[in-house]
Amino acid sequence: MRYFVYAFLVAISLMSCSDSDTTKRIVVDSSGNINNLQVVITNDLWNGAVGEKVREIFTAPVDGLPQDEPMYSISQIPPGAFSGFTRQNRIFLSVRKDGPSGVKYATDPYARPQLGVFVTGKTDAELTEAISQNAQKIIQALTKTEIKEKQRRIKKSLLDIEPLKKAFGIRMNIPTAYRYAKEDDDFIWIRKDTRTGSVNIIVYQVGLDAFNDTSAVIENIIKIRDSISGSKVTVPDGGRFITEEAYAPFLFKTTLDKKLTYLTKGTWEVKNLFMAGPFCNYAVRDEANNRYLIIEGFTFAPSINKRDYQFELEAIINSTRFQ
Repeated sequence: MRYFVYAFLVAISLMSCSDSDTTKRIVVDSSGNINNLQVVITNDLWNGAVGEKVREIFTAPVDGLPQDEPMYSISQIPPGAFSGFTRQNRIFLSVRKDGPSGVKYATDPYARPQLGVFVTGKTDAELTEAISQNAQKIIQALTKTEIKEKQRRIKKSLLDIEPLKKAFGIRMNIPTAYRYAKEDDDFIWIRKDTRTGSVNIIVYQVGLDAFNDTSAVIENIIKIRDSISGSKVTVPDGGRFITEEAYAPFLFKTTLDKKLTYLTKGTWEVKNLFMAGPFCNYAVRDEANNRYLIIEGFTFAPSINKRDYQFELEAIINSTRFQ
């Protein structure tokens, strides 16, 4: 009798452990470089119209860069090979000819942090349509994931931001690899030296009346940055740091710390010195302080790609919080 009771208790215990084990899923750390998108798709779909649509959307040139650079660096993997460590990429897009047409998002399905985007459809036409119709939402979700990851990495070692607090009443997470290049009461310039140049952040402010004419926002932004930045950002041989004139910058409406913000992306130049590069200019409407706070990130990196530098600057700027 004792034997049967003991055996029964052991069986119950094992069942409980088994149930517990199935409910506690071990999730490994994700991996991958920033903006590396893994595409899980069959070779047939990848080499056809569906793959073309994926490449058209997700390797489109990044706005505001002087040379074409893809939004994402993508790699294709067949579904049969998508197992084990290949499931650890931080962002992936799964495209399957299976089930009703649609797009679903999964947070941390195989690793953490991770975003999986699952596109399904019964035909090639349904898949391409689902990708096209949801392209902006997918890109926004992927970008949010990558910004968050970049900010997590930045937080490991932060620069003292007391000058920013004192001059402008803001906090910003900036890596210690950066240094203060100029500290005035009304203008701060922070930079990081790179192998071939530098990445830079500048901060200044103008009155709310600088943007009274809402039909001429882009003209006002260019006029302000060419005036203030042109005077404050020193360049060799007495040149002037201005907006490149040949191409009109891109203008977007967004928010920064819940405040209306005009985001301008374009190219800066120093005439006759063959110096140029991309910039992203955030003009934040701060009604509480009767001002627009201008935060700009720009890169000087001759002969090399600039996408990742600009992405880092945007991640830093998007960490801004008003006191």
